[in-house]
Amino acid sequence: MYNERSTQRVYRAPPRESAASRQEIDGLIAEHSHRQRLDPDLVRAVIQVESGYQPWAQSHKGAMGLMQLMPATARRLAVSDPWDPAENIRGGTTYLRRLLDEFDGRLELALAGYNAGPANVNRYGAIPPFEETRDYVEKVLRIYRNDPGYSLQGSPVIQAGRKTHLIRDEQGRYVLTTTRTSQR
Repeated sequence: MYNERSTQRVYRAPPRESAASRQEIDGLIAEHSHRQRLDPDLVRAVIQVESGYQPWAQSHKGAMGLMQLMPATARRLAVSDPWDPAENIRGGTTYLRRLLDEFDGRLELALAGYNAGPANVNRYGAIPPFEETRDYVEKVLRIYRNDPGYSLQGSPVIQAGRKTHLIRDEQGRYVLTTTRTSQR
């Protein structure tokens, strides 16, 4: 919804009352980010660009909820109710972790895969040449890295000057963090 051009947007029903408050959503982000070894700020950036924190967001292509899961993706991730913030964030973080593992921790490719599908990233061997996908990756990364002079309306407040680190955990999987391993 938020990562599409205004000319692509279609009528959507007025937002329904969310089953979860922003505080509860932040708790779900923390929980599922930890489970998937993701930086919660990365998940917040994805949610900001995907849905603007609107649990009832739906794209013109049918993506649903906070992390904008497509119906087929939701089914593969065993998400029975993509409108439920807990299930949506669980599914979205699981999918993001799988993409990071598939693309050897290359965040830009994982984000491109999240937006355009991993098959398109594999097809081009890079971020696909789709304007929407390139814009999406740039928006998420700018919010995540808190680039000076860049913000999206309603984006979460993130500390300036944060540097991200890509490390491997005990199982050899990639982990994105803003904390050096010696500080963990």
